[in-house]
Amino acid sequence: RDTIHKMAESQGKKRVAVIGSGNWGSGISRIIGLNILEKGKFVNEVLMWVFEEIVDGRKLSEIINEKHENVKYLPGVKLPENVIAVPDLVEATKDADILIFVLPHQFVAKVCDQLKGNIKKDAFACSLIKGVDASQGGIQLVSHMIHKALDIDVSVLMGANIASEVARDEFCESTLGARSEVNGQILYDLFHRHHFRISVTKDAATVEVCGAIKNIIAVAAGFCDGLGYGSSTKAAVMRIGLLEMCKFAGQYYKGVRMDTFLESCGFSDIIATCYGGRNRRVSEKFVTAGKSIEELEQEMLNGQKLQGPLAALEVHKLLKEEKKEQDFPLMTAVYKICYEGVPPEEMLKMI
Repeated sequence: RDTIHKMAESQGKKRVAVIGSGNWGSGISRIIGLNILEKGKFVNEVLMWVFEEIVDGRKLSEIINEKHENVKYLPGVKLPENVIAVPDLVEATKDADILIFVLPHQFVAKVCDQLKGNIKKDAFACSLIKGVDASQGGIQLVSHMIHKALDIDVSVLMGANIASEVARDEFCESTLGARSEVNGQILYDLFHRHHFRISVTKDAATVEVCGAIKNIIAVAAGFCDGLGYGSSTKAAVMRIGLLEMCKFAGQYYKGVRMDTFLESCGFSDIIATCYGGRNRRVSEKFVTAGKSIEELEQEMLNGQKLQGPLAALEVHKLLKEEKKEQDFPLMTAVYKICYEGVPPEEMLKMI
């Protein structure tokens, strides 16, 4: 197998590693694996880093490699046999030319610390991570965190993509934000399929902001559902959320293009997440069951973290520091309901 891969690399074919194996990590690994087999433009084998867990007494990585299925996070979906689960992060990534980051944003810093000095110098990355970080002051995009830590080019892929639906080959679109035209074309070839349509833009920052903020909007939509509000109210909340998303991007990032908000990463993703995503589902249950977000994560997500409340927390740190909470009432309301005990019934009064 090593001889075949070395021959492929000598022909200029690039090797791909996926960092993360949750439901979306497994879903995008399936797309990448199938595209690689069909297009012949990359090294055949895709190494997918798995944070090792024990499932029914066995290691998750061993189950994936035997059954070609992530039985915990994407059950019932077969992965191509060229997708190989690897529990060692450095082993999975050390020879990769392309690093696909798809894990919860709160783990990015730790993962990058492990990767420093252990990846190819000319590697580049693409982040599918929907979140922002305010731990260093200001709001930092995940792609910027990866770029600063590893000194590599980082593109982003965001869109109206519910992992289970993408895995069933239902038609959808996604937006690739690529600062490098060359890397953008390579990533387009890696991701694009007949049912997974990719559009490319250089406005990478706006693409990524949309991916983070839409989860906050989805939490508000879930509150609407839990409270029994109708479609008109939910649509109004979504519109207010879109306006705050546009305002936030314009205030904190340069070169924002308004047409980017009409791509899949923008309004389409708001619609999909506010009707079908996990942030909406868990937030609805937050209202109806009276349980904490942490309890619901364990019950409904196999312990995976919900990104909407975390994004609201990170954004609120910045808004509070700059005394701009009143400029973003919906995002502020979501934060206060999730973290300060404000009843969800108060949301409409706050916006």
